Amino acid sequence: MSTSPKKSTTPGDRKAARRAATERMRQEREQAERSARIRRRAVVGTASAVLLALAAGVAFAVGGSSGSGSASADTAGPLVVPANASGADGTVVTYGKADAPHTLEVYEDFRCPFCEQLETTTGPTVQQLADAGSYKIEYHLATFLDQGLGGKGSRTALAAAGAALNEGVDKFKQFHDVLYANQPDERDDAFADVNHLLDLADKVPGLKTDGFVKAVREGTYLPWAGQVNKAFDKSGVTGTPTVRLDGKKLDVFAGGKAVSPEQFTAMVKQVTG
Repeated sequence: MSTSPKKSTTPGDRKAARRAATERMRQEREQAERSARIRRRAVVGTASAVLLALAAGVAFAVGGSSGSGSASADTAGPLVVPANASGADGTVVTYGKADAPHTLEVYEDFRCPFCEQLETTTGPTVQQLADAGSYKIEYHLATFLDQGLGGKGSRTALAAAGAALNEGVDKFKQFHDVLYANQPDERDDAFADVNHLLDLADKVPGLKTDGFVKAVREGTYLPWAGQVNKAFDKSGVTGTPTVRLDGKKLDVFAGGKAVSPEQFTAMVKQVTG
């Protein structure tokens, strides 16, 4: 009975093994750094209120918040509600056909990196289904990350989005998508710079009217942004992003990643029949 000779390990094999080990260590280090960033995220409301990254990969804010910062003084000036706002006290932005048979509620913060992942991965499909009349989208926006991370980018971006909404719901939606497509690292308060926001507005054809530019520069909709955030606080939603279809929460993250367009479409069909 013969036995097969033991296979020898060549220098090339050892080199490939070292490369594989190095790559594995790099991936583990990146994951650890990402987890560390998440753990640092947003102390909300009080020193004991923290933002946790759960196993599902969704950031949850615990406790109340009011946001912080503005282009001038936090809530200085009169409350001006943008044209095309909807919901109680004009704190909701509705996109889609008014007679759509279903309603998709989307809760977001413009500085939230999980919201960015969802919007840039599945967002186009979310819009396509709304455009097709499957549902209308109700956006409920928050600014709690300003307080947790420091700065005023969430509120300033939301106020600028209010100026876009005043120009039209379609302009709001396009600007909303541009903000997520160009979201800075959550520790970078780039959205607090109105000049930066105005530069991003160049990406939305026809948005930069004189009225839009004036409203962004003067912070016309900052008090409105504060009201929108207060409505978010009262909603009972504990984190962003949260997505509900006809009141049923959709699990839009799986394994720490946003679901695929196909998975999202399947969830919608399951709820709507």
